[in-house]
Amino acid sequence: MPVFTRLRRPTRTTESTRATEPVETAEENPRGEGHPPPPPEEETEERRGEEEEASKKLALRTLRTRCARCARLRDEHPRTARAARWTLHGLAAALIVGALLLPNTAGALRPRQFTRIPAEAIIGAVLLLALPRRPRIVAAALYGAGIAVLTVLNVLDIGFNEYLGRGFNVVLDWGLLDDAQHYVEDSMGGATATAAGVGAVVLALLLVVVMALAAVRLSDLLARHRTRAGRGALIAGTVWITCTALGLQISGVPVASDRAAATLKVQSKRVRDTLRDEAAFEKVARTDPFAGTPSGRLLPDLRGKDVLITFIESYGRTALEDPVIAPGVTGTLDAGTESLAKAGFAARSGWLTSSTFGGSSWLGHSTALSGLWIDNQQRYRTATASDRLTLTKAFGKSGAWDTVGVMPGVQKGWPEAKWYGLERVYNAFQLGYQGPKFSWSTMPDQYALEAFQRLEHGKKRDGGKNLMAEIILTSSHQPWAPLPEMVGWDELGDGSVFGPIQKAGKEPGTLMTDATKSRQEYGKSVEYSVTALTQWLERYGTDDTVLVFLGDHQPIARVSGLRASRDVPVTIVAKDPKVLDKVADWNWTEGLRPDRDAPVWRMDAFRNRFLKAYGSVPHPGGG
Repeated sequence: MPVFTRLRRPTRTTESTRATEPVETAEENPRGEGHPPPPPEEETEERRGEEEEASKKLALRTLRTRCARCARLRDEHPRTARAARWTLHGLAAALIVGALLLPNTAGALRPRQFTRIPAEAIIGAVLLLALPRRPRIVAAALYGAGIAVLTVLNVLDIGFNEYLGRGFNVVLDWGLLDDAQHYVEDSMGGATATAAGVGAVVLALLLVVVMALAAVRLSDLLARHRTRAGRGALIAGTVWITCTALGLQISGVPVASDRAAATLKVQSKRVRDTLRDEAAFEKVARTDPFAGTPSGRLLPDLRGKDVLITFIESYGRTALEDPVIAPGVTGTLDAGTESLAKAGFAARSGWLTSSTFGGSSWLGHSTALSGLWIDNQQRYRTATASDRLTLTKAFGKSGAWDTVGVMPGVQKGWPEAKWYGLERVYNAFQLGYQGPKFSWSTMPDQYALEAFQRLEHGKKRDGGKNLMAEIILTSSHQPWAPLPEMVGWDELGDGSVFGPIQKAGKEPGTLMTDATKSRQEYGKSVEYSVTALTQWLERYGTDDTVLVFLGDHQPIARVSGLRASRDVPVTIVAKDPKVLDKVADWNWTEGLRPDRDAPVWRMDAFRNRFLKAYGSVPHPGGG
């Protein structure tokens, strides 16, 4: 009989059974006996997670403690808490409204400008009242950030109007901010320039954050008092429309304002015009009446002459007509006319309307020498990338002149030399100067001219060629402190003689905020540059020397005024009467000082008129 063995089935552990089973704790089994140790990686991750969780709990407890403390303080001091809350509301409102009413010129920064009713605030309030909570917060933050961006653009406009006599172009002018920092570095020192640059960026970012928070705070206030806020917006809108319709004003300023909208419109127009201008200018730049003129028919009436084209920094009409500045400058010009006449030189002078104002000298230089109206950086890049025949290049192309440039203001690579047709260029480090800088100017004009005499003008030329030089004189560059003084020409040496003069000069900071002192020192700087140039010509000029000198632009608006013209003087000086006879029909004034009613041309007309006057034959085609 078979024997059956009963197999025992494994017992299933039920949920209830598990629940009643004792759980072994770490305290009961401190060594973890019976359990394998966790891998090191898992243990590390687990520990990190525990630490993060603990940190979150601690932060939450801290926040709750602070909130409880604030609530307790509010309960204990309700009046103080209410006053603080409404003070913050008031500051937020003042910040938003003030930003919406901020003008873009320094002259318009008057208290009455901030007593107006901004339409953008009314529209913003209505929009925020209509939105649910989350979209409202997002919209308020974007609204505040947008106002901050417009504020930054207005501040940039104020700065550009104050110095360059024009507004800020969001497409083209960012590169000029770097130039501005270098200018501050040259004038005030590297530490000041770095601090100013970092401070400006931090302030701009802080403004965006603070303005966004202010808008969110006001949106919450509007939402808590929705009915009264809606009624107030309706009343404000009605008042705004009424004031607009009736043209109501306070102290000559309209009560109703749409200043922020106008700023946005102006900036949008600048962007649109800039983009359109780029395409149009490329076509103009390709059209050149002298592009195909044969070398033998370029400037034949100046063959055998050494021609110097000299730009004097910031030498503008203001220097000859401002009642504070003019007496010294005109006296210097008249004295120069007289002394040059005794040396056998005669001169004719007129006016050119510069393409730039207050700065960006390279725009004036390129306009005068290319025959193109180059009034912004995009046009400059387009022109210098073309094969345009500049006036300086025409001398070189003719084969009758060596072409050189004396550029004491150039302190880095300058690829534009090829476009200008300059075979050799002497920058700030190649003129042998060992003396001190005078603020932005790397060396006094007197030294730069003496170095030019030593390196080029005083040497005999090979191959029977004459010399054509483009010379930039920089001593009259702002901020006009400290200023150099004339010394004996035989005492110049390596420029060390200017050390005591530089130390005894004024600090740039003393002029930065004082318009009257700036005007006075600007006038002295022009007197110095003109004196250095005329004395050099009197000392080293020959029967074959022809000097053309002109300003590149007017001084900054703080000196010349916001409504000043863009005119600059231009003069041709020569011993040979035939040279001046060629421009007799220009009707320019005799001497170094042009009359008030002397002819005024746009600066881009100078190249063509000069080429034609001295025998160049237009030939727009190739060859």
